[in-house]
Amino acid sequence: MKTWSARWLTQNRGFAGAILLFLALYITYNFMHPRGFSTAVLVQNSNESVAIAFVAMAQTIPVLMGGLDLSVGAVMTLTSCIASELVNGSPAQMLLGMFLTLLSGAAFGAMNGVIVVYGRIQPIIATLATGAIAIGLALLVRPKPGGDVDGDLNWALTNTVWDFVDTYGGNPDAGWLAPFANIPVPLIILFGVPLLVWLPFRRSVTGRTIYAIGSAEGAAYMSGLPINRAKIAAFTLAGFFAACGGLYLAIQTSSGNADTVQAGTYTLNSIAAVVLGGTALMGGIGGAIGSLVGALILRVISFYFRILDIDPLLQPLIEGVVLLIAVSFGAFRTLRVKNRLELFR
Repeated sequence: MKTWSARWLTQNRGFAGAILLFLALYITYNFMHPRGFSTAVLVQNSNESVAIAFVAMAQTIPVLMGGLDLSVGAVMTLTSCIASELVNGSPAQMLLGMFLTLLSGAAFGAMNGVIVVYGRIQPIIATLATGAIAIGLALLVRPKPGGDVDGDLNWALTNTVWDFVDTYGGNPDAGWLAPFANIPVPLIILFGVPLLVWLPFRRSVTGRTIYAIGSAEGAAYMSGLPINRAKIAAFTLAGFFAACGGLYLAIQTSSGNADTVQAGTYTLNSIAAVVLGGTALMGGIGGAIGSLVGALILRVISFYFRILDIDPLLQPLIEGVVLLIAVSFGAFRTLRVKNRLELFR
């Protein structure tokens, strides 16, 4: 009889493989880095990983239903521009600005869901169109790069816990803080948000319905599950996660930029991250935490470009090959399946 760990590995081979690959790549990277295994390197790496991780988590939820959301990069860009306008002033004004930024992303995602459900349009087509709308709105908000994000907030959220406490008037040298002082704040944000948002959502009826839709939508409908509500909720949560990425990107750079190329790059990389994290493109298998790990793998690969001094002209080629391989791995398993039930054994 299989032990619990053996059953878990059998059911989550993709996720377990992603964790092992990430650890191997990142540990090797730190050995190669002149200042590897230091707080400064960890802070820098964490800052560079937050936006792509959130966009990857945003992409995961439509993929779990068997679709794709081509607007996640554009929503991230739009919310980044909104945040660059609103996240400043007094603490209360900044909190309001962050809330409105996240609300705008969730609202845009909800609009995607309504269009897909009641317009009966395939998600990939609907979000291709709404992504263009998001970029257009971003250009209206921020016609040229710029912004005025609060400098203290930028410093506090892009450095360590010690810096965060010191910025806002606490005692960073307090004894109780010592074990946590060198932890990067972006790392806390990166893992804290999905733990607080994704895990409870996944265990809810709506979350389980999303998995059921990806496994067999007809069966889910016949079982009386709230299909339409789950689809709208899925796209709403995707918009929220994309907005988290946009908000952090604005805080990190202290500005906003309605960059079409950036939006497209993040969208494509989010698909690769989803597959690398063990989520099946045909739906029903995977999760946002796996996509987070997949995004970290992609980001670590980009870190090697600096260490190995790879020609910038070759970097898009290498990233494209990685993207192709990642998507191909997701397709190989589907092609081998003779009976779709085998995917769940």
